[in-house]
Amino acid sequence: MDEHCAVDTTHRGNLTATKMQQKPREFSRPINEGIQCAQKIAKISIITLLSVGIVELLIGHLSGSVVATADGIDSLSDAMISFIVFMGLVIAGRPPDRKFHFGYYKVESFAALIAAIGMIVMGSVILYHSSSSLLLQHKHEIQQPVLTMIVLAAASIISIYRALQMRNIANKYSLLSLRTDAKNSIKDGSASVVGFLSILIATQFGFSQMDAIGGIIIAGYIFSVAYVSLKQSSLILVDSWQNPKVTDLIKQTIENKFEGNDQIKVQQILLRPAGMMVVFAAVHIEVDGGKRFADVELLTREVEVAIRSKIPYIKKISVIPHSLNSLPIVSE
Repeated sequence: MDEHCAVDTTHRGNLTATKMQQKPREFSRPINEGIQCAQKIAKISIITLLSVGIVELLIGHLSGSVVATADGIDSLSDAMISFIVFMGLVIAGRPPDRKFHFGYYKVESFAALIAAIGMIVMGSVILYHSSSSLLLQHKHEIQQPVLTMIVLAAASIISIYRALQMRNIANKYSLLSLRTDAKNSIKDGSASVVGFLSILIATQFGFSQMDAIGGIIIAGYIFSVAYVSLKQSSLILVDSWQNPKVTDLIKQTIENKFEGNDQIKVQQILLRPAGMMVVFAAVHIEVDGGKRFADVELLTREVEVAIRSKIPYIKKISVIPHSLNSLPIVSE
Protein backbone atom coordinates (compact mmCIF):
# COMPACT_ATOMS: atom_id res chain seq x y z
CA MET A 1 0.00 0.00 0.00
CA ASP A 2 2.77 2.48 0.80
CA GLU A 3 4.49 2.30 -2.57
CA HIS A 4 3.09 5.04 -4.67
CA CYS A 5 3.88 4.20 -8.27
CA ALA A 6 3.02 1.44 -10.68
CA VAL A 7 6.59 1.24 -11.97
CA ASP A 8 8.31 -1.43 -9.86
CA THR A 9 12.00 -0.62 -9.97
CA THR A 10 14.80 -0.17 -7.47
CA HIS A 11 16.02 3.27 -6.46
CA ARG A 12 19.72 2.68 -5.93
CA GLY A 13 21.74 5.77 -6.70
CA ASN A 14 18.60 7.83 -7.29
CA LEU A 15 18.37 10.24 -4.37
CA THR A 16 15.38 12.13 -5.74
CA ALA A 17 13.29 9.01 -6.16
CA THR A 18 14.25 7.77 -2.68
CA LYS A 19 13.07 10.99 -1.09
CA MET A 20 9.80 10.78 -2.99
CA GLN A 21 9.27 7.22 -1.81
CA GLN A 22 9.12 8.39 1.80
CA LYS A 23 6.15 10.69 1.17
CA PRO A 24 3.20 8.29 1.51
CA ARG A 25 3.89 7.60 5.19
CA GLU A 26 3.24 11.25 5.91
CA PHE A 27 -0.18 11.04 4.24
CA SER A 28 -1.09 7.85 6.08
CA ARG A 29 -0.77 9.49 9.50
CA PRO A 30 -4.03 11.49 9.38
CA ILE A 31 -5.89 8.32 8.34
CA ASN A 32 -4.49 6.28 11.24
CA GLU A 33 -5.12 9.16 13.62
CA GLY A 34 -8.69 9.42 12.36
CA ILE A 35 -9.29 5.71 12.93
CA GLN A 36 -8.01 5.95 16.51
CA CYS A 37 -10.21 8.97 17.30
CA ALA A 38 -13.21 7.27 15.70
CA GLN A 39 -12.66 4.08 17.69
CA LYS A 40 -12.55 6.04 20.93
CA ILE A 41 -15.78 7.95 20.28
CA ALA A 42 -17.48 4.76 19.04
CA LYS A 43 -16.71 3.04 22.38
CA ILE A 44 -18.24 5.94 24.29
CA SER A 45 -21.25 5.85 21.97
CA ILE A 46 -21.86 2.14 22.63
CA ILE A 47 -21.82 2.55 26.41
CA THR A 48 -23.97 5.70 26.32
CA LEU A 49 -26.60 4.26 23.99
CA LEU A 50 -26.90 1.03 25.96
CA SER A 51 -27.47 2.97 29.16
CA VAL A 52 -29.99 5.36 27.60
CA GLY A 53 -31.84 2.54 25.82
CA ILE A 54 -32.22 0.43 28.95
CA VAL A 55 -33.54 3.41 30.95
CA GLU A 56 -36.00 4.34 28.21
CA LEU A 57 -37.30 0.77 27.96
CA LEU A 58 -37.84 0.67 31.72
CA ILE A 59 -39.65 4.01 31.64
CA GLY A 60 -41.70 2.87 28.66
CA HIS A 61 -42.71 -0.28 30.53
CA LEU A 62 -43.61 1.58 33.72
CA SER A 63 -45.49 4.40 31.98
CA GLY A 64 -47.09 2.30 29.24
CA SER A 65 -45.84 4.81 26.66
CA VAL A 66 -45.46 3.49 23.11
CA VAL A 67 -43.15 6.28 22.01
CA ALA A 68 -40.84 5.85 25.04
CA THR A 69 -40.58 2.13 24.29
CA ALA A 70 -39.94 2.89 20.62
CA ASP A 71 -37.23 5.37 21.55
CA GLY A 72 -35.67 2.77 23.87
CA ILE A 73 -35.62 0.19 21.08
CA ASP A 74 -34.15 2.84 18.80
CA SER A 75 -31.36 3.59 21.29
CA LEU A 76 -30.51 -0.10 21.71
CA SER A 77 -30.43 -0.55 17.94
CA ASP A 78 -28.15 2.48 17.71
CA ALA A 79 -25.85 0.84 20.28
CA MET A 80 -25.70 -2.24 18.05
CA ILE A 81 -24.94 -0.06 15.04
CA SER A 82 -22.19 1.76 16.96
CA PHE A 83 -20.70 -1.62 17.83
CA ILE A 84 -20.73 -2.64 14.16
CA VAL A 85 -19.09 0.67 13.24
CA PHE A 86 -16.47 0.18 15.95
CA MET A 87 -15.59 -3.32 14.70
CA GLY A 88 -15.41 -1.99 11.14
CA LEU A 89 -13.00 0.74 12.22
CA VAL A 90 -10.83 -1.75 14.11
CA ILE A 91 -10.53 -3.98 11.04
CA ALA A 92 -10.09 -1.01 8.67
CA GLY A 93 -7.02 0.07 10.64
CA ARG A 94 -5.16 -3.16 9.87
CA PRO A 95 -2.25 -2.93 7.41
CA PRO A 96 -2.29 -4.65 4.00
CA ASP A 97 -1.37 -8.32 3.91
CA ARG A 98 -1.19 -11.21 1.45
CA LYS A 99 -4.95 -11.62 1.37
CA PHE A 100 -5.91 -7.93 1.14
CA HIS A 101 -3.21 -6.25 -0.92
CA PHE A 102 -4.94 -2.86 -0.90
CA GLY A 103 -5.65 -2.88 2.83
CA TYR A 104 -8.88 -3.16 4.79
CA TYR A 105 -10.24 0.32 4.14
CA LYS A 106 -13.45 -0.88 2.50
CA VAL A 107 -14.40 -2.79 5.64
CA GLU A 108 -15.35 0.60 7.06
CA SER A 109 -17.82 1.12 4.20
CA PHE A 110 -19.10 -2.43 4.60
CA ALA A 111 -19.72 -1.71 8.29
CA ALA A 112 -21.74 1.36 7.28
CA LEU A 113 -23.78 -0.85 4.93
CA ILE A 114 -24.50 -3.40 7.69
CA ALA A 115 -25.40 -0.57 10.06
CA ALA A 116 -27.88 0.84 7.52
CA ILE A 117 -29.51 -2.58 7.09
CA GLY A 118 -29.77 -2.90 10.89
CA MET A 119 -31.47 0.49 11.02
CA ILE A 120 -34.05 -0.64 8.46
CA VAL A 121 -34.83 -3.76 10.48
CA MET A 122 -35.23 -1.83 13.73
CA GLY A 123 -37.29 0.85 12.00
CA SER A 124 -39.64 -1.82 10.68
CA VAL A 125 -40.10 -3.27 14.18
CA ILE A 126 -40.88 0.16 15.64
CA LEU A 127 -43.26 0.97 12.77
CA TYR A 128 -45.16 -2.29 13.25
CA HIS A 129 -45.41 -1.84 17.03
CA SER A 130 -46.54 1.80 16.77
CA SER A 131 -49.01 1.15 13.96
CA SER A 132 -50.55 -1.75 15.85
CA SER A 133 -50.95 0.41 18.94
CA LEU A 134 -52.55 3.20 16.90
CA LEU A 135 -55.02 0.91 15.13
CA LEU A 136 -55.96 -1.42 17.97
CA GLN A 137 -56.51 1.03 20.83
CA HIS A 138 -57.85 4.53 20.68
CA LYS A 139 -57.04 5.72 24.18
CA HIS A 140 -54.68 4.63 26.92
CA GLU A 141 -53.41 6.38 30.00
CA ILE A 142 -49.71 7.17 30.33
CA GLN A 143 -48.36 6.69 33.83
CA GLN A 144 -45.61 8.96 35.21
CA PRO A 145 -45.73 11.41 32.28
CA VAL A 146 -43.42 13.97 33.93
CA LEU A 147 -40.71 11.39 34.66
CA THR A 148 -41.06 10.01 31.13
CA MET A 149 -40.62 13.46 29.59
CA ILE A 150 -37.57 14.16 31.79
CA VAL A 151 -35.94 10.92 30.66
CA LEU A 152 -36.69 11.65 26.99
CA ALA A 153 -35.36 15.21 27.30
CA ALA A 154 -32.15 13.98 28.93
CA ALA A 155 -31.75 11.29 26.25
CA SER A 156 -32.14 13.94 23.57
CA ILE A 157 -29.43 16.19 25.03
CA ILE A 158 -26.99 13.30 25.46
CA SER A 159 -27.57 11.96 21.93
CA ILE A 160 -27.21 15.33 20.21
CA TYR A 161 -24.04 16.19 22.15
CA ARG A 162 -22.49 12.83 21.25
CA ALA A 163 -23.61 13.23 17.62
CA LEU A 164 -21.83 16.58 17.31
CA GLN A 165 -18.61 15.01 18.61
CA MET A 166 -18.82 12.13 16.12
CA ARG A 167 -19.75 14.40 13.23
CA ASN A 168 -16.70 16.61 13.81
CA ILE A 169 -14.38 13.60 13.75
CA ALA A 170 -16.19 12.02 10.77
CA ASN A 171 -15.98 15.23 8.72
CA LYS A 172 -12.36 15.84 9.64
CA TYR A 173 -11.20 12.39 8.52
CA SER A 174 -14.05 11.60 6.06
CA LEU A 175 -15.11 8.40 7.82
CA LEU A 176 -18.29 7.10 6.24
CA SER A 177 -19.26 4.63 8.96
CA LEU A 178 -18.72 7.21 11.73
CA ARG A 179 -20.65 9.78 9.72
CA THR A 180 -23.45 7.23 9.51
CA ASP A 181 -23.27 6.74 13.27
CA ALA A 182 -23.30 10.52 13.79
CA LYS A 183 -26.42 10.89 11.63
CA ASN A 184 -27.91 8.02 13.55
CA SER A 185 -27.22 9.83 16.83
CA ILE A 186 -28.76 13.05 15.51
CA LYS A 187 -31.76 10.99 14.51
CA ASP A 188 -31.79 9.42 17.98
CA GLY A 189 -31.76 12.86 19.62
CA SER A 190 -34.49 14.11 17.30
CA ALA A 191 -36.53 10.99 18.05
CA SER A 192 -36.27 11.71 21.76
CA VAL A 193 -37.52 15.25 21.11
CA VAL A 194 -40.45 13.79 19.14
CA GLY A 195 -41.12 11.42 22.03
CA PHE A 196 -41.07 14.29 24.50
CA LEU A 197 -43.54 16.32 22.42
CA SER A 198 -45.72 13.26 21.86
CA ILE A 199 -46.03 12.61 25.59
CA LEU A 200 -46.68 16.31 26.20
CA ILE A 201 -49.49 16.45 23.64
CA ALA A 202 -50.97 13.12 24.72
CA THR A 203 -51.13 14.07 28.42
CA GLN A 204 -51.80 17.81 28.31
CA PHE A 205 -54.17 18.00 25.35
CA GLY A 206 -55.88 14.62 25.67
CA PHE A 207 -54.79 13.40 22.23
CA SER A 208 -53.58 9.98 23.41
CA GLN A 209 -53.06 8.65 19.87
CA MET A 210 -50.12 11.03 19.59
CA ASP A 211 -48.08 8.57 21.65
CA ALA A 212 -48.29 5.96 18.87
CA ILE A 213 -47.94 8.59 16.14
CA GLY A 214 -44.65 9.66 17.73
CA GLY A 215 -43.39 6.09 17.36
CA ILE A 216 -44.29 6.12 13.66
CA ILE A 217 -42.42 9.43 13.21
CA ILE A 218 -39.34 7.90 14.85
CA ALA A 219 -39.53 4.97 12.42
CA GLY A 220 -39.63 7.50 9.56
CA TYR A 221 -36.48 9.16 10.90
CA ILE A 222 -34.72 5.79 10.95
CA PHE A 223 -35.68 4.96 7.36
CA SER A 224 -34.50 8.33 6.03
CA VAL A 225 -31.03 8.03 7.63
CA ALA A 226 -30.76 4.38 6.59
CA TYR A 227 -31.52 5.23 2.96
CA VAL A 228 -28.74 7.82 2.70
CA SER A 229 -26.18 5.57 4.43
CA LEU A 230 -27.18 2.57 2.34
CA LYS A 231 -26.78 4.54 -0.88
CA GLN A 232 -23.38 6.01 0.00
CA SER A 233 -21.83 2.78 1.26
CA SER A 234 -23.17 0.78 -1.69
CA LEU A 235 -21.67 3.20 -4.21
CA ILE A 236 -18.25 2.94 -2.56
CA LEU A 237 -18.36 -0.85 -2.41
CA VAL A 238 -19.08 -1.07 -6.14
CA ASP A 239 -16.23 1.37 -6.91
CA SER A 240 -18.51 4.18 -8.06
CA TRP A 241 -16.76 7.56 -8.22
CA GLN A 242 -19.21 10.42 -7.69
CA ASN A 243 -16.93 13.45 -7.95
CA PRO A 244 -15.79 14.14 -11.55
CA LYS A 245 -14.17 17.41 -10.46
CA VAL A 246 -11.32 15.46 -8.86
CA THR A 247 -10.54 13.79 -12.19
CA ASP A 248 -10.48 17.18 -13.90
CA LEU A 249 -8.27 18.57 -11.13
CA ILE A 250 -5.73 15.76 -11.55
CA LYS A 251 -5.60 16.25 -15.31
CA GLN A 252 -5.22 20.01 -14.94
CA THR A 253 -2.46 19.58 -12.34
CA ILE A 254 -0.45 17.33 -14.66
CA GLU A 255 -0.95 19.64 -17.64
CA ASN A 256 0.14 22.69 -15.62
CA LYS A 257 3.19 20.84 -14.30
CA PHE A 258 4.36 19.81 -17.77
CA GLU A 259 3.03 22.79 -19.72
CA GLY A 260 4.92 23.21 -22.98
CA ASN A 261 6.24 19.65 -22.85
CA ASP A 262 4.98 17.91 -25.98
CA GLN A 263 6.51 14.61 -24.86
CA ILE A 264 3.85 13.89 -22.22
CA LYS A 265 0.10 13.68 -22.58
CA VAL A 266 -2.63 12.55 -20.18
CA GLN A 267 -4.42 9.58 -21.73
CA GLN A 268 -6.82 8.43 -18.99
CA ILE A 269 -7.46 8.89 -15.26
CA LEU A 270 -9.26 6.20 -13.26
CA LEU A 271 -10.29 6.76 -9.63
CA ARG A 272 -11.56 4.21 -7.14
CA PRO A 273 -12.86 5.06 -3.64
CA ALA A 274 -11.51 2.85 -0.87
CA GLY A 275 -13.83 3.83 1.96
CA MET A 276 -12.55 6.45 4.33
CA MET A 277 -10.63 9.48 3.14
CA VAL A 278 -8.74 7.16 0.80
CA VAL A 279 -8.70 7.08 -2.98
CA PHE A 280 -6.75 4.89 -5.38
CA ALA A 281 -5.79 6.49 -8.69
CA ALA A 282 -4.54 5.01 -11.96
CA VAL A 283 -3.11 7.68 -14.27
CA HIS A 284 -2.30 6.66 -17.83
CA ILE A 285 0.11 9.00 -19.60
CA GLU A 286 1.70 9.02 -23.04
CA VAL A 287 5.44 9.73 -23.22
CA ASP A 288 8.17 9.66 -25.82
CA GLY A 289 8.86 6.03 -26.64
CA GLY A 290 12.52 6.79 -27.18
CA LYS A 291 13.13 7.71 -23.54
CA ARG A 292 15.22 5.50 -21.29
CA PHE A 293 13.39 3.54 -18.62
CA ALA A 294 15.08 5.46 -15.79
CA ASP A 295 13.93 8.77 -17.30
CA VAL A 296 10.37 7.49 -17.64
CA GLU A 297 10.43 6.29 -14.02
CA LEU A 298 11.55 9.71 -12.82
CA LEU A 299 8.87 11.33 -14.95
CA THR A 300 6.12 9.16 -13.43
CA ARG A 301 7.29 10.09 -9.95
CA GLU A 302 7.17 13.77 -10.85
CA VAL A 303 3.58 13.25 -12.00
CA GLU A 304 2.77 11.54 -8.71
CA VAL A 305 4.32 14.25 -6.54
CA ALA A 306 2.42 16.92 -8.49
CA ILE A 307 -0.88 15.10 -7.85
CA ARG A 308 -0.16 14.58 -4.14
CA SER A 309 0.64 18.27 -3.72
CA LYS A 310 -2.94 19.06 -4.77
CA ILE A 311 -4.84 16.01 -3.43
CA PRO A 312 -2.98 14.49 -0.45
CA TYR A 313 -5.71 12.00 0.50
CA ILE A 314 -5.05 9.83 -2.56
CA LYS A 315 -3.48 6.84 -0.85
CA LYS A 316 -2.04 5.06 -3.88
CA ILE A 317 -1.19 6.54 -7.26
CA SER A 318 -0.28 4.24 -10.12
CA VAL A 319 1.23 6.12 -13.06
CA ILE A 320 1.21 3.92 -16.16
CA PRO A 321 3.32 5.19 -19.09
CA HIS A 322 2.41 4.48 -22.72
CA SER A 323 4.47 5.20 -25.82
CA LEU A 324 3.58 8.20 -27.98
CA ASN A 325 5.15 6.54 -31.00
CA SER A 326 6.09 3.10 -32.15
CA LEU A 327 9.51 3.17 -30.52
CA PRO A 328 9.71 1.10 -27.31
CA ILE A 329 10.65 2.60 -23.99
CA VAL A 330 14.23 1.43 -23.38
CA SER A 331 16.02 0.81 -20.10
CA GLU A 332 19.60 1.53 -19.21
